Amino acid sequence: MAPLAKILNEKSDEKFSYADYLYWPDDERWEIIEGVAYDMSPAPAREHQRLSAIIFAKIYNFVSGKECEVYFAPFDVRLTSSQDEADEEIETVVQPDIVVICDQNKLDKRGCLGAPDITVEILSPSTSYKDQTEKLLLYEKHGVKEYWIVNPDAKYVMIYHLEGVKYGKPEYLTENDILKSRALEGLKIDLSEVWA
Repeated sequence: MAPLAKILNEKSDEKFSYADYLYWPDDERWEIIEGVAYDMSPAPAREHQRLSAIIFAKIYNFVSGKECEVYFAPFDVRLTSSQDEADEEIETVVQPDIVVICDQNKLDKRGCLGAPDITVEILSPSTSYKDQTEKLLLYEKHGVKEYWIVNPDAKYVMIYHLEGVKYGKPEYLTENDILKSRALEGLKIDLSEVWA
């Protein structure tokens, strides 16, 4: 167990903020969702990293020279109800596998303050449940336009599109499909190349 994990387990009923998070060790990866701390270890598996690199490269090549920017984990995304919240008031900071941000005002030296346009999570045994439940609700609540859930083992991608303030029925794509983003118009990813 990571040293910080032991301390946080002893304070399991305590809520944490981004201000707390800033003092946690750099060699440990953590997320805070509505004040609850989540340990991000162990490190992702090789296939997870391979898929992340391929998807990132395809998005990077598409946005190159455009207004939007793409980042990969570890990259802090602070989700707030207001851009004016102090570090002590921010109760959610996540590190999605990949994010696309088109509003330059949301980017600062610490990462992203506010909802990205696209968030991508690649499932792993330790994060699968959280990614498909808590983060789904979290990204919907904060207005992430598209949420991609990538399943490396079953070779599919589920895309949730924001329709008003709620996600509609997810689009289910297999390794034989072409992923077409609505949030990033013109982006197409041949999923057979992702799983080649």
